[in-house]
Amino acid sequence: MINPKYTEQTRARYNRIAPIYDLMEILPERRFVPWRRQLWAQVPAGKVLEVGVGTGKNFPYHPEGAEITGIDLSDGMLARARNKAQSLGKTLDLRQMDAQSLDFPDDTFDAAVATFVFCSIPDPMLALNELARVVKPGGKIFLLDHVRIDRPIIGTLMDIMNPFTVRLTGANINRRTAENVRRSPLAVESVTDLGPLDVVKLIVADAPNG
Repeated sequence: MINPKYTEQTRARYNRIAPIYDLMEILPERRFVPWRRQLWAQVPAGKVLEVGVGTGKNFPYHPEGAEITGIDLSDGMLARARNKAQSLGKTLDLRQMDAQSLDFPDDTFDAAVATFVFCSIPDPMLALNELARVVKPGGKIFLLDHVRIDRPIIGTLMDIMNPFTVRLTGANINRRTAENVRRSPLAVESVTDLGPLDVVKLIVADAPNG
């Protein structure tokens, strides 16, 4: 069940940082760009849902011929995404929407993508269930995200720091996203470890058949 209070807090946090979000991520984005390209190179053309478009960081890497629908919880972030799409000359269907409750019929999309999004969705299991619902049977789901480092001391420190990072940036630094995907109706196809200490995962999964 959606927690309205937590969801609104998340929306408010990202609306607050939207004007400076790209500036905040100048340094990490240098490392993220190759990973974004690596992910989007695998995404098939067709009807593709991008969850959490943010300010539009993925827009340059969308596959040719794909029909992209992008959603975001934050209207502040979405406004910047619309500006980015316009500057790139892209025609995208951008909507304000909660990933925990998608306003699409079953089996709408051929694939879905989310990059550095499941760290901030209030209830990631709700969102994974929704992706399983709206992606056609056998369709692909691609997730790129930072996760908890399951090592002594480091993992514990991430747990301790997490409440502060959530309040500051809206992102949880101790999510176990690969494990969450395995607990969902999705079928994990591959998990690729990226970054120092495997702090980032590229997860490819299949929507359930029927």
